[in-house]
Amino acid sequence: MKVAVFGHRGRVGSVLVPALEAAGHEVRGVGRGEAEPARVDAAVDFTQPDAAGANARAALDNGVPVVIGTSGVPVEELEALEALALERSLALLVVPNFAIGAVLMMRFAEAAAEYLPRAEIVELHHETKKDAPSGTARATAERLPGEPPIHSVRLPGLVAHQEVLLGGDGQLLTIRHDTLSREAFVPGVLLALERLHTLPPGLTIGLDRLLW
Repeated sequence: MKVAVFGHRGRVGSVLVPALEAAGHEVRGVGRGEAEPARVDAAVDFTQPDAAGANARAALDNGVPVVIGTSGVPVEELEALEALALERSLALLVVPNFAIGAVLMMRFAEAAAEYLPRAEIVELHHETKKDAPSGTARATAERLPGEPPIHSVRLPGLVAHQEVLLGGDGQLLTIRHDTLSREAFVPGVLLALERLHTLPPGLTIGLDRLLW
């Protein structure tokens, strides 16, 4: 598959590109201000919230389905992208977290909340992460009852970590996932590219839609 990667020189992109090539994909890196993606089979975005929307729009305008791994894209921008994807009959996959363990963490927390509905979320990321709370934390909160508080930590030395604390009388259940390196995202991205063309036109949110 020919894949355009927005943010190929970034923290995730620099890990992702060689992994995609090792998996047999032909990669075309697209930097800020470079030519729009064309003549590729799919586009992947790991950039910044203020750039991801425009990148996805450029890909869709060129008839290319898109995977967005950038968190913090405004809801109204996602709605506009969804309309464009439907108009072009293309898939638009937005994934809050590509780590398989993080997807399982969210599913386990959702199951546990049926019995322990009082929960709070703590998410910890590297100090240069732009959005807070993270996309994973927001996606987790949407699965839980009520509006669980989210606590965001930004410190050097961290990559991506999250724990969900569920409390009941005399007990506390903690479900935690730690991303120790960005290689953790690679299997999820490969899965997304493998299944992208099986998705219906329009917006699909979450890697879990591809897992079960």
